[in-house]
Amino acid sequence: MDDVKLIKTEAQYEAALARAFDLMNARKGTPEGDELELRSKLIEDYEDQKFPIDLPDPITAIKFAMEQASLKQVDLIPIIGSRSKVSEVLSGKRNLTLKMIRALNNYLGIPAEVLIKDPQGSLPPELAGIQWHKYPLSGMKKLGWIEGARDMKDRAEEIMRALMKLAVDSGDLPLPHYRKNNQTRVNAKTDQYALHAWCIHILGKARSKTLDGSFTPGTVTPNFMGELAKLSAFREGPKLAQEHLSRHGIALIIAEHLPRTHLDGAAMMTIEGTPVIGMTLRYDRLDNFWFCLMHELAHIGRHIDGDSHTLFVDDLTLIAGEGDDVDRQEKEADEWAEEALIPKEIWNRHPVKYEATPLNVMALAHQLKISPSIVAGRVRYERHKDGFKNAYRLLTKFVKNGEVQHHFKEFSS
Repeated sequence: MDDVKLIKTEAQYEAALARAFDLMNARKGTPEGDELELRSKLIEDYEDQKFPIDLPDPITAIKFAMEQASLKQVDLIPIIGSRSKVSEVLSGKRNLTLKMIRALNNYLGIPAEVLIKDPQGSLPPELAGIQWHKYPLSGMKKLGWIEGARDMKDRAEEIMRALMKLAVDSGDLPLPHYRKNNQTRVNAKTDQYALHAWCIHILGKARSKTLDGSFTPGTVTPNFMGELAKLSAFREGPKLAQEHLSRHGIALIIAEHLPRTHLDGAAMMTIEGTPVIGMTLRYDRLDNFWFCLMHELAHIGRHIDGDSHTLFVDDLTLIAGEGDDVDRQEKEADEWAEEALIPKEIWNRHPVKYEATPLNVMALAHQLKISPSIVAGRVRYERHKDGFKNAYRLLTKFVKNGEVQHHFKEFSS
């Protein structure tokens, strides 16, 4: 069998067929039988490559299955969804969705690879507990995160899996339960599907972003955060902060919040090990921006520690409670953030703590080389905690409403 070689040309194919015909009556186990077996495999491989058999058209396959089972169009309503959808699918006016493909595969036995028109294809595994239609697709379309279509709700699974694939490659990102035992400071009215969609979007954007440096574990320390806070003194402070973090391999992604997320920021990590801070800027104030940024940085420095499965999402209008481990972590993040912006020792000794005059605000800001907005925000927050009724009406000219979003192209339109 020394002359048995891979078949690469038509002439070699014809010669192999002729030789295989001569060996047709060879018995198994003999040299001739072994040669026949080998040549048959080589012929089969060449034919598969040279003359591939096309899969049948999905609609043809459905109609054939209907004929074999004596089914009418009305019998497909439980499988496809409605009389009009059945009609549109069978006429080629509507594409099959993953939900339809699963049902046709389960109930009519049509192979998945036929329905998805891919010889090597298979259906993605179902994700337990997810109801795809509950994702806020209209809100995501409005923000430009996805393209709209008339059958958007029917295609919710395909749309969300495409976004998940950008976030984690596999397209398989289970829905977390955003409760107190899952590193969250979340409003009780939060829609977990909207929150999940926002987090997926942030991860996808972070993975597509080219950073100016690589992250080194241990980078985020109180000193690192304190130096970053000094950028607040510059007019372009928020943008400078994003660039500074990029040089240290940390992605700061700004994205508007979806309705019913009640969200200020989040801290997470990509599967490649890149720390990610997501922020909504729902309160377009300088003091809010700097505190939220520091809070999420503290989570990265103290709690995430390279774990891509750990996620913190924060509604910073809520005050961390007492007792459980997650509230402890939220308090630790608050403490690091407050210390980075205005060290406790300095705050307790400075007159602004007791007499919140514009002059005292400016004096402390000058001393710490930070924005006066941070001092004003701290005054308002401390007065609010102490029960001062109109705390958030104090020093409004210092907190700079409407001074953050314009720094980021996401809000430039």
